Amino acid sequence: MKRKQTIVIAAIVIIGAIAAALILGMNRAKPAGDDHGHGAGAAHAEHRAGDAHAAGEAQKGLRGGKLFTDGDFGLEVTIFETGVEPEFRLYTYTKGKRVDPAGTTATITLERLGRDPQQIQFTKVADYLKGNAVIEEPHSFEVTVAAQREGKTHRFAYSQEEARVAMTEAQVKEADIEIKSAGAAKIKSSLQLIGDIKLNGDRTVLIVPRLAGIVEVANANAGDVVKKGQVLAVIFSPTLADQRGELLAAQKRLALAETTYEREKKLFEGKISAEQDFLQARNAMNEAEITVRSTQQKLSSIGGLPASSGNLTRYEIRAPISGTIVEKSLSVGQAIKEDANIFTLADLTSVWAEMTVYAKDMNVIRVGQKVTVKSAEFAGDASGVISYVGALAGEQTRTAKARVVLPNPNSAWRPGLPVNIEVESAESEVPVAVSADAIQTLRDSSVVFGRYDNAFEARPLKLGRSDGMMVEVLKGLSAGEKYAARNSYVIKADIGKAGASHDH
Repeated sequence: MKRKQTIVIAAIVIIGAIAAALILGMNRAKPAGDDHGHGAGAAHAEHRAGDAHAAGEAQKGLRGGKLFTDGDFGLEVTIFETGVEPEFRLYTYTKGKRVDPAGTTATITLERLGRDPQQIQFTKVADYLKGNAVIEEPHSFEVTVAAQREGKTHRFAYSQEEARVAMTEAQVKEADIEIKSAGAAKIKSSLQLIGDIKLNGDRTVLIVPRLAGIVEVANANAGDVVKKGQVLAVIFSPTLADQRGELLAAQKRLALAETTYEREKKLFEGKISAEQDFLQARNAMNEAEITVRSTQQKLSSIGGLPASSGNLTRYEIRAPISGTIVEKSLSVGQAIKEDANIFTLADLTSVWAEMTVYAKDMNVIRVGQKVTVKSAEFAGDASGVISYVGALAGEQTRTAKARVVLPNPNSAWRPGLPVNIEVESAESEVPVAVSADAIQTLRDSSVVFGRYDNAFEARPLKLGRSDGMMVEVLKGLSAGEKYAARNSYVIKADIGKAGASHDH
C-alpha cells in the first residue's frame, strides 16, 4: 500500500514539473529572424523590426513580422509598404492562433534620434489593426507597444537601427568631416535652360558677287581668317567689261568737253567767240561730268572699279569685314549668278548663345538678366546678360528664343556647340538650408547625415531651391540640427560597409 502511494506521489511530482516547464516556455520568445527581412509568405509586403528587447523575446509571426506573447495573448508587429507609404499593421493571436482584432486597442510610441516621440494609434481594418501615421525612413527607432484586450494591458518593446553609423569625435576629425548646423540662408533662384552657340548675326556677312560670271580664282577657303579688303575670289565678267568700257568712254568725252570748254571760255573772254558757244561748251562739259559720276557710282556699288591690271573683265571679290570664312560655295570654272551666296564671313570674336524658353518660364526671362553658359564638351563657362527675348512662336512648340552675346577671344565657343544656360533670378531667404556638398543619395532618396551624440543617421529630405552652394530644405531637417557637410560621402561608405541600409 505504501509502495503504491509512493508511485502516485512521484507521478504527481513529474507531471507538475512538466506543466511548469510548459508554462515557462510559453512566456519565453525568440528573436525574429534577420534585422530587416520580410516574411516569405508576405512576398516582401511586411517589414520586420530589428533587434528585439521586450518582456519576453519575439518570435516570427504568420505574416513574417515580430510576434510578441504574454500568456495566451499574442501580437504581431509589421511594417507594410507595398503599394502604400510605410505603415504599422498589427495582427492579434490567442493561444498561437490568429483571431479577429476587434476588441483590441493598441498604441505604439516611436523614439528617434533627435526627434520628439511619435505616438501612433490604431483602428481595425479587415483582419488587422492599421496605424494612423506614415513610418518615415529610416526605420531606425526605439519601439514601445501597449495593447489592451479583455481588460488586460500587455506591453512590449524592441529597437532597430538603419542607415546609422557610430563615429567618435576623433574619427570625425581624422576623416575630415565638417559638421554644420542647418539654418536660414539666402539662395539665388536660377532657371536651367538648354541652347546652342550660333554665329553673331550682327557680325556675319553673306557675300554675293552682284555680277554674273565665271570663277577664275578662289583663293579663300572655309576656316581661313581674312582681313577687310582682302581678295577672296576673282570672276571673269563680260557685263563688268561693258560697264567699265562705258566709264572709259565717258571719261574721254569728259576730257574732250573740258578742253572745248577751256577754249570757248578764252575766246569768249577775248570777245572773239559768241556767248552762246561758250554756254554750249559749258553745258556739254557738265553733262559729261554727270555721266562719268553716274557710271563710277554703278561700278562702285558692285565693287567693280577698274582693276589695277587694266583687265576690264576681272572682277575681284573682297572681304567687307575682317573675320573667318565659315562657308564657301564656289570653285574655279563655276558659272555663278549675281545673287549666289558664295561666301559666309563671320567675326568670331563674339557669338550668340541662343536658348529655348518655354511658355511657363516666359515671366522669369527678361532682357538684362545675368546668365552663366556652360558646355559639357570642355571645362569652362562664360558669363553674360540676355540681350534679346523673342515673343512666343509656333503653335506646336509654344516656345520663344532668347539670346546672350558672349565674348569669344579664343574661339572656344564654336557655332553649333550645345550648351546649358543658367539664368539667375531673384535672391530669397529660406528658413532652413544645408550645404550642397552635404547631399547624398541613399535608397533613391536625397539625404543628409544628422549628427546625434556619437552617431550619424540618414535624414531623407524634401528639397527646394538651390544655387549650387546651398539647398533649401522643405522637410526632413529642422533649423539648428547638426549635419555632416564636407566629406559626407565617407559616412555613406561606412553605412554601406556595415550593411546598415534598408533591404527592400
